[in-house]
Order: sequence, then C-alpha cells, then structure tokens
Amino acid sequence: MVTMLPVISSAPIDAAACCAPLVKEPISQTEAERLAATMKALADPARLRLLSIVASSADQEACVCDLIEPIGLSQPTVSHHLKVLTEAGFLSRSKRGTWAYYRLQPEALAGVADFLAV
Repeated sequence: MVTMLPVISSAPIDAAACCAPLVKEPISQTEAERLAATMKALADPARLRLLSIVASSADQEACVCDLIEPIGLSQPTVSHHLKVLTEAGFLSRSKRGTWAYYRLQPEALAGVADFLAV
C-alpha cells in the first residue's frame, strides 16, 4: 500500500540561489531538508507524468480538464497531485473562468538538475 507523505516546505527552489552541486561541497542541513521536500514532490509516477504533460504542452501550460484523462485518475486525485507540484514550485496555477491552468516553472527543475549535476 502506498502512503502519501505531505510536502513539508512550500518554498520553491530558486536555481540562482540554490545549493552547490552535490560533488562540490557538502550541503547544510537546511538545504538538505528543503531539497528533500522538493524532490519528494517529484517522487511519484503520476506527478512525473503530469509534469511531463504540462511541459510538453503548447506554451508549457495545460488546463486541468486536459490532464485527467491521460493520467487515468479521478479529478480530485489529479488536483491533489497538481497542488503538490505547485506548492513545490514546479508549476504555477491560474484560474480562467471555472478551469485552472498550470504552467511549468522551469527554474525549479533547473535548480534540482544543477544540484545533481556532476
């Protein structure tokens, strides 16, 4: 059985102010906790698929109405995953009428990638 863990920090990772690469110097406890919370948001297959769908959509933006069917999960579950990704800083959300639109925040992905780069 899968247990969903809450995202502890809602502060997105800023690529410019992020951690030094893993192999350059040890990171502080605070940096490790922040990065772990951010990476925890990515550690779910549905969230990775949602991020991929949004990233590959026109203008790197997608309506929640277009994300439910490809994932094959209920609307509340998809909305939960999108909320976790938004709180972690990977997506931004805007409301247009009755629909929510999600846009990729590439700097958050760059921050994680830069940290892991050798």
